[in-house]
Amino acid sequence: MTESTSHVEQQVQARIAAARARIQAAKERRDSLAQARRRGLAHRHARKLRNLAEAEQRQADGQ
Repeated sequence: MTESTSHVEQQVQARIAAARARIQAAKERRDSLAQARRRGLAHRHARKLRNLAEAEQRQADGQ
């Protein structure tokens, strides 16, 4: 295909490329937020388990 593309076709291709870039950026942003959310949940869960263990230890020491 050595035929030249029209200005309109070039504009359409540029818009398609820009849309793909926006979609990819949004996907990366969602992935990053999901990873941060999982990390936060893991920290919260670990803290809860530590608190439960400490409470059990205090209860055992009191008896």
